[in-house]
Amino acid sequence: MNPLISKLTGSPVLARVAPFLLFILLTFVQGHAGGSAPFWIYFAKTLVTAWLLWLVRGAVSELRWHLSWEAVVVGVGVFVLWIGLDVILVRLGFPNSYPKLSLNGAAWNPHVAFGQGTGLAWFFLLVRVLGSSLVVPPMEEVFFRSFLYRFIARSDFLSVPLGAFLWFPFLAASSVFGAEHREWLAGILSGFAYQALVCRKKRLGDAITAHALTNFLLGLWVIWQGAWQYW
Repeated sequence: MNPLISKLTGSPVLARVAPFLLFILLTFVQGHAGGSAPFWIYFAKTLVTAWLLWLVRGAVSELRWHLSWEAVVVGVGVFVLWIGLDVILVRLGFPNSYPKLSLNGAAWNPHVAFGQGTGLAWFFLLVRVLGSSLVVPPMEEVFFRSFLYRFIARSDFLSVPLGAFLWFPFLAASSVFGAEHREWLAGILSGFAYQALVCRKKRLGDAITAHALTNFLLGLWVIWQGAWQYW
C-alpha cells in the first residue's frame, strides 16, 4: 500500500480530517479562480473527496448511511428552515433578515458561464447536486459531528461516545459549522439539528442521510427557482 494512504487510513484523526481540509483548500482555490475554472475545480474536488472517503471507509467505522423517519424529518425540516429563515425573521418583527457572510466567488450559475440550457451548464448543475448530496454530507458529518464535536470534549476523541450530549461541544461545533456557510445562522441551527440527531440515534448515519436530503432538496430548489444565492 502507498505510504501516504497507509498514514491516512492508519490515523484516526487524519482519516476524519483530511477529506474535509482538502475540500476546504480546493474551495478557497475555487473562490479565487476566474472564468469557468470554478466549475471544473468543484468537479475535481468532488471526485478527489469522494475518492478519499472511499479510501478511509474502513478506518472510519461510523461512516455508514442510515435511513430513519427522524432523518427524513430533520432533513426536510432543515431545508425548510434554510430557505424560510429570512421570511421568518421579517415576520417576527426584524426589519431585515440577518446579514450573510461574504464568501469569495460569484454565485454558482452554470447557465451564465456556459450558456442558457447548454449541455455543459446542465452537466455542472448535475455535478453540484450530486456532489452536495452524496459527497459533502458524509465528509462534513464525519468532520463536524464525529471528530470536532468529540475532540472539543476530549483530545482522545474516540473515547467519547457518538451519542454523548455535551453542551459546550454541541454549541461550539455547530457554530464552526455555521461559519462555514454564507447563511451562517441557518448553518448553526442546522448543526444543532444534525448533532441532536446523532445524540438521539447514537450513530452518525442518520445525520448523513438528513444532511444529504437537505442538500438534495436545496439543489432542486435552487435550479427550479433560480435561487443561485444559496450556492
